[in-house]
Amino acid sequence: MIRSPTVQALDILALVAAGAGAGAMNALAGGGTILTFPTLLLLGHPAVEANATSTVALLPGAAASMAGYRREVATHRAWLKTLLVPSLIGGSAGSLLLLATPDEIFARLAPWLLLFATSLFLFQTLRSRGRAGSSGPPPLPASPWGAWLGQLGVALYGGYFGAGIGILMLVILGALGLSDIHAMNGLKNFFGICINGVAAAIFLLGGAVDYTAAAWTLVGAVVGGYFGARFGRYIGQVRARVAVILIGLFLAGVLFYQQTG
Repeated sequence: MIRSPTVQALDILALVAAGAGAGAMNALAGGGTILTFPTLLLLGHPAVEANATSTVALLPGAAASMAGYRREVATHRAWLKTLLVPSLIGGSAGSLLLLATPDEIFARLAPWLLLFATSLFLFQTLRSRGRAGSSGPPPLPASPWGAWLGQLGVALYGGYFGAGIGILMLVILGALGLSDIHAMNGLKNFFGICINGVAAAIFLLGGAVDYTAAAWTLVGAVVGGYFGARFGRYIGQVRARVAVILIGLFLAGVLFYQQTG
């Protein structure tokens, strides 16, 4: 059965606020789960249910943020076709793994993965400064298996827990030669929708979602995602990259604090 506890006024406020912040963060760099997941925990939801509810609630916000990146995504169709399948497979496997096992292992690995990914993105940012303004998408690698497997691993993690999945996808895209932060954000959001979409369907079928909490969080996430995408687009590539790095470091710190708290 899907649990749906009575949501009080302050609970609603907390869920909408967390959803709005998460939607904006996901549109720019990812990591919105770090806001919604602990909020649901503090409101009394079990860990697996909180994670599943968060995934379902943030999905429409991610879809709304895509409106701000339609042009960038449309010019990278080859990348969409190559990385779509591993995104769907990994997202499905990760969500099934969450329903079957506790999340202690991934929770302990999450801050280290996120810190490593942010460091890689910082390196990629410095390396690509000279070509950050290049026009047009770079060609796909001659052998796409590395990209395929990398995206599969990110999608597996995303379906299981998901915190920082946006940073990890930005690292994958940067390592493959993309340097336009807005195109990278657009692709990251698209694949995030694919990963979280299949995960959300599995969570719903598995009865792991609280509909009431998800609905209120969803309201905030749609608004935050829509305006977050536009904010990221107009602040410029350099500032957007700096924001991505700072958010990644902040999220890693939050995860480390949660482990020691």
